[in-house]
Amino acid sequence: MISKLFLTLALATGALAQASVSPIAQKIADLRDAPTQVDRIKLLDKDSDFTFNFLNATATKGAGGTAVGATVANFPALVNNAMAMTIGFLGPCGMNTPHTHPRAAEMLYVVNGTLSSGMIAENGARFVFNTLEAGTAMLFPKGSIHFQQNEGCEPMMFVAALNHEDPGVESIAQRYFGLPPDVVAASLGDLGVQEVAGIESMIPDNFALGTQECLDRCGIDRGTQPTLQRQPRNANNALPGQSSADWQQPTTTKSLDHATSPTGGWRYSVTTTWGAGAQSTAGAYSTSTHYSRDTQQTPGSLFGAVAENAQTVASNGVSNAVLIALIVVVGVMGLGYFAIAAVYVVSRRRARSDEKANRWYVRPEMAGRSLVPTVEVSADDKYDPVH
Repeated sequence: MISKLFLTLALATGALAQASVSPIAQKIADLRDAPTQVDRIKLLDKDSDFTFNFLNATATKGAGGTAVGATVANFPALVNNAMAMTIGFLGPCGMNTPHTHPRAAEMLYVVNGTLSSGMIAENGARFVFNTLEAGTAMLFPKGSIHFQQNEGCEPMMFVAALNHEDPGVESIAQRYFGLPPDVVAASLGDLGVQEVAGIESMIPDNFALGTQECLDRCGIDRGTQPTLQRQPRNANNALPGQSSADWQQPTTTKSLDHATSPTGGWRYSVTTTWGAGAQSTAGAYSTSTHYSRDTQQTPGSLFGAVAENAQTVASNGVSNAVLIALIVVVGVMGLGYFAIAAVYVVSRRRARSDEKANRWYVRPEMAGRSLVPTVEVSADDKYDPVH
């Protein structure tokens, strides 16, 4: 009786587990288990199983363009065929930001337009850069960091072939700033965890708008870009002050304004909210970060630097207010020493002038007279060396 009960439970558990697997995942598993290619083709029993429509597939989107990838995850026929393919559509000045493919080399072909592309293969390797015209291809070795940017003011298209059915994509900026913030801060020369959190909240999705030179040339405003590909957080890589138990993806509000900058640069403001959202009062964590690229500083900037929280003091070791007070004290002392030196120099010059005047002083009644006595000596009183 007990053995039958255990058998029933085991069968029920297996049925539930199988029911929870998606049909495409089950097909991929069956294809991997098939002993021969003939068996795999039997499992792919429809002729359409060997076709893939790039125009009717889920795309990865960003402010700078979109891409559609055919991998084993959405095209099971690729199982055991060691290949995948991506079609990319970059808008004017669109950039496929720096990334790697951990399991595949890539051959990228430019269909139209002009594409600038660079890569670094590994530590010690030189930087490789090319400007690719239509009909040109470029190779990126497996694991190399590489990027592409549309240098034109019109949309362009590229095709990338990869030599692995599951090549993978690792976006450099998002993943690097997804590490523990104190580790990132230390690797950047002790930048500060608050600064790391501020930069992390600004990183756009992998298809972003490109360099400012191209945007200016094409008359494009960078505006607001989505930041939905940021690294999820947990207790081991949490941002400063974060303590939420459910570690949801962040929601970010970002604004970028060119007009408010008096020096022609850009200003941006970011507000990031972590945690359970508006309904959570204890678990939510939010931070606001403001950066400016201006070379001039407004009068209020100095006083704004004084306003800081205990988190910043703990991370930097010294309060901004203390630093500013020390700078003011040293400045006042320096001005005092300068004033003392100036008074000393002036007094010395006056003393020398008075000394010079006293040395050549002539009483009024002696004015116009010779200062050397003129006594007449008779001939008899003249000095005679013989006598």
